[in-house]
Amino acid sequence: MTARIFETPAALLAAVGESFEPTGWVAIEQDRIDMFAQATDDHQWIHVDPERAKDGPFGGTIAHGYLTMSLVNRFLPELVEVRGVSMGVNIGTDNLRFLSPVRAGTRIRGKGELVKAEEAKGGVQAVVRVTVEIEGSEKPACVVDTISRFYPEN
Repeated sequence: MTARIFETPAALLAAVGESFEPTGWVAIEQDRIDMFAQATDDHQWIHVDPERAKDGPFGGTIAHGYLTMSLVNRFLPELVEVRGVSMGVNIGTDNLRFLSPVRAGTRIRGKGELVKAEEAKGGVQAVVRVTVEIEGSEKPACVVDTISRFYPEN
């Protein structure tokens, strides 16, 4: 699991359609879910009440969808490394879909594909589709198109 290295932002332009090696696994434990609930004030019982959640629709607590999505930012540097930049900026996301809940105690990882790259305002804008996989599950937790802009060194 090594990030795909691009020596310059312009190198992204020729790599559209390329898939990247998956990242390492990340454990989603209850304490991480609880910290996310605290940070976002989202204390819904399906996330933070293991006793009640045992009898709920998922058989236990689940991670917030936005917790899962936020970990995409952790996965991106493991998927793609762009060198020769003065800075990289997150522009946003497109097409975010939550497809399967992430139960507390499971592990997730990211898989990526460069779906678009184009010159934009002094740099290169890239769309990397990240699929968040759940260990042992055929259905992913979520899929999101991340949009980043990379500015070359002067």
